Amino acid sequence: MSHQRDGLSNCKLALVFAVLMDLCGVVVLLLGVFAPLEIKGQDFGDLLVYSGALLVLMSMGGWVIWYSGNIEGLTSKTEWSGGMGGAMDRFARRVSRKIRVPRSHSVA
Repeated sequence: MSHQRDGLSNCKLALVFAVLMDLCGVVVLLLGVFAPLEIKGQDFGDLLVYSGALLVLMSMGGWVIWYSGNIEGLTSKTEWSGGMGGAMDRFARRVSRKIRVPRSHSVA
């Protein structure tokens, strides 16, 4: 039996989070730029621009978790055994394992 992998493989929840935050952020940012949003003389365009930019920045966390969860076999464990790099690697792997969606295996 060969082990087949799809293009997205691990951490699909982080990928969905990142894509949704990007889409929401871009929509809110563009609304703030192009829509005339005044309520009782107050302009809320700036608030939407900043909120959209913040949503896009928050999506970066999802992209980092998704990307780091899909890295396999690049380095040996002895190279990352100490220092800050090893701690970040262990943290990223622990987070991605907790949010990884289990795959169902079907026998054909």
